[in-house]
Amino acid sequence: MQHDAIVVGGGFAGLSAATYLARGRRRVAVIDTGKPRNRFAHASHGFLAQDGSDPRAILATAREQLLLYPTVRLIDEAAVGARTDPDGFTVVLDAGVEITARKLILAFGLADELPGIPGLRERWGVSVLHCPYCHGIEFSDQPLGVLYRAPMSIHQAALIAEWGPTTLYLNGAQLSEDERAGLGARDVAVEPAPIARLIGDGRDLAAIELGGGRTRAAVALYTIPDSRFSSPLAGQLGLELNETPLGAVIRTDGEKMTSVPGVYAAGDIARMPHAIAWAVADGATAGVSAHRALVFG
Repeated sequence: MQHDAIVVGGGFAGLSAATYLARGRRRVAVIDTGKPRNRFAHASHGFLAQDGSDPRAILATAREQLLLYPTVRLIDEAAVGARTDPDGFTVVLDAGVEITARKLILAFGLADELPGIPGLRERWGVSVLHCPYCHGIEFSDQPLGVLYRAPMSIHQAALIAEWGPTTLYLNGAQLSEDERAGLGARDVAVEPAPIARLIGDGRDLAAIELGGGRTRAAVALYTIPDSRFSSPLAGQLGLELNETPLGAVIRTDGEKMTSVPGVYAAGDIARMPHAIAWAVADGATAGVSAHRALVFG
């Protein structure tokens, strides 16, 4: 084997896993395309001692620190294939090169697909958001919106009302009387009209224009994106998945081991909910678990 472990994905989960393996003096290759899921956000919140920091700057520092370990190799390329071997795993890079390792950690993250409403995509991560814990208090006591995408959007609207006056934009969807009553108990307004476009300077949001030209003030619009794995490796390896209200995640045990022995998964692809702090913690668990398996397995 060329490496003790290969980590596919150099985001918060992947770099955390690689750091613990490197501190265990193991040969680690980290494969990354440099496109973390939160690259659209100017600042991340809720991560201890880094509240308000640019997530790209945090990752850049983490990469620099990881490279101080002599057993680490960073590969700025995509991993397009993976297979199990008698002694471990082979990962195929975009250029066709194959690298091998005894253990494999998947931390390639998710890709978000957003509705085609004009003005929405360009505001993603700044004023069009999905997590009020990550981006909520900055918009406190100002008009907020939630775009209905799925039944979970009702829960999302009821939660976001904690931060400010909230409107659920149905955009053509229908609610039951019980659902409306539940939202009313949280003082959530319901707007049935379809959304025509989002209005505001640059990536900021000021108002939502509805069909017919009517507008409603809003400084942030929360929505549930359609998320998918950003890599085909889970399917190629035949990993078992768990279905959640927000989509499938890779099934793991308490050690972040998947259904395939020797393959671990960490971060957004293997858990709900999502946040940097959870991704880092999951990566640490996967890295330590893989190291112990290398020692004792």
